[in-house]
Amino acid sequence: MSRGPLVIKIGGTTLEAGSPALWKAIASVSREREGGVVLVHGGGKAVDRHLERIGLSTQRREGIRITPADQIDEIVGVLAGRVNKSLVGSLNTVGARAVGLCLGDGGVVRTVKTTRFAFDPGRVGECDTAAHGSASLLRLLLRERYLPVIASIGLDDAGHFLNVNADDAGAGLAAALGASALVLLTDVRGVLDGSKRIVHELTPSRIEQLIASGEVSGGMIPKVRAAAAVVTESGVPVVILSGDDGSLAEFLAGNIVGTRIVPEGA
Repeated sequence: MSRGPLVIKIGGTTLEAGSPALWKAIASVSREREGGVVLVHGGGKAVDRHLERIGLSTQRREGIRITPADQIDEIVGVLAGRVNKSLVGSLNTVGARAVGLCLGDGGVVRTVKTTRFAFDPGRVGECDTAAHGSASLLRLLLRERYLPVIASIGLDDAGHFLNVNADDAGAGLAAALGASALVLLTDVRGVLDGSKRIVHELTPSRIEQLIASGEVSGGMIPKVRAAAAVVTESGVPVVILSGDDGSLAEFLAGNIVGTRIVPEGA
């Protein structure tokens, strides 16, 4: 691995569970690891509950949240507000020096309204792979041993909010920072095949085969496609593993856990 920072993405039930052991592990790695750690998060379950409370419906398509203009302010309030600051608080109570930000702060990652889908997902953004943005703010924080905690909310060039899939956000941050690795923590042990066995290594072409066959579906689709884009465009290795069973510590110790995404022919 390079000496760049480790980018960790957290979401789903792993984020909801709020395991003190996981917070301690992330805080410890942030303090001790050369290059430091950047944590990026989503919070879809919290958004779902909030929208239901105020009488708004939630729709997803191809694993992506449809984000109408009349919902974007509410989504930003949950992700960049309550979820982000709760996560910062949890990390700081176990000895981290966490600082809460979003993708647009300091122009960390340039985000644009996505055009990748055959349908209009609303105020959904993606990281601009041609112009990642300036990572100078994050590098400054990392040099001072802070732990940046990044909500997956972007700002377009006009300053308007964009809801970015957290896996895509992690990919954009990893590329911008020249990360040593991107770790996608989820609520499963890795990518599973049709027999529910972990596939320990995948290439981008194999990922598309699994999607076409239906073995990979739902929210795992944007996750593995974001991983494939990272390894293809920047060469940063990506690992998908569980955030609930000590797999992060196993990975950091050099053990084979989860699913590793590698370039074609690697």
